[in-house]
Amino acid sequence: MNTLIQAIINGLGTGAVYALLAVSFVIIFRATGVLNFAQPGLFILGSFFCSYFAVSLGLPFYLAVVLAMAVVALISIAVERVAIRPMIGRPVFAAALVTVGLFTILLILAFRLFDAAARTVNDPWQLNRFCLVSSDTGCSIAVAHNTIARFVIAMVVLAALGWWLSRSRIGLAMRATSLDQEVALAQGIDVGRVFSLSWAIGGALAALAGILLAANGTVVQATDSLFALVALPALILGGIDSLKGAVIGGLLVGLISAVTSAYQPIYASWLGPNFENVVPYVVMILVLLVRPYGLYGTKEVQRV
Repeated sequence: MNTLIQAIINGLGTGAVYALLAVSFVIIFRATGVLNFAQPGLFILGSFFCSYFAVSLGLPFYLAVVLAMAVVALISIAVERVAIRPMIGRPVFAAALVTVGLFTILLILAFRLFDAAARTVNDPWQLNRFCLVSSDTGCSIAVAHNTIARFVIAMVVLAALGWWLSRSRIGLAMRATSLDQEVALAQGIDVGRVFSLSWAIGGALAALAGILLAANGTVVQATDSLFALVALPALILGGIDSLKGAVIGGLLVGLISAVTSAYQPIYASWLGPNFENVVPYVVMILVLLVRPYGLYGTKEVQRV
């Protein structure tokens, strides 16, 4: 039982990062109809700039987080204006391919910035832990401070974002644009501004996810950007156009991976090492066989 509780706690912490990433995909997809494969590049740039501000410049950690998110948001806006805006009216598949190229460019930029060296974000939690359940032999369940911080920060940010999208005028404009761009234009909504804002929010969320991943007392390097690809099963599992589904999908993927990591080496060692990295894709395929649009995705209605 202690092993299961420990796995659930760790899974929720990692799942919160997946949820941030999945929501960053959804925000951009709902506004532009483009699945942005460049998110892993923005994800790792968030880690780098936080490290630069916190370690190289010696700024307080939380100020470094805000600055890193702002810088990545600006980079994301520039990417949208230069590479994506000219693709309006082109096939969605073509725009998606452009984002694949953008990911390659951003990853090369990350390698140059990291200079083949690992960095740390100098987070305030490091490897500190507290004992949740103790026994005669010692601590049965130890919870890392960064695990709690990941979950709390991610859920607060996502809750605030959901409230803002549902209540503010700009949030309503983004929702209208996601439903029908032509109708939104007819109603006087600046669709181009909505596109830029959605990319800025998506970039900032990806940057925060990268920072929370690095904020565990260890080091981060450019190749860690591939971590963001695990958010794709969370995104598709919850529904590619659903914010609620992205959050639930992210938490589910985190829990599934953590529980698999805890029990698979004991009961199914024949599956090989690192199977917890494969199981989210297996679950995604099984869910899609039953619900092709994901758990909360919008079903397409085709009229003949």
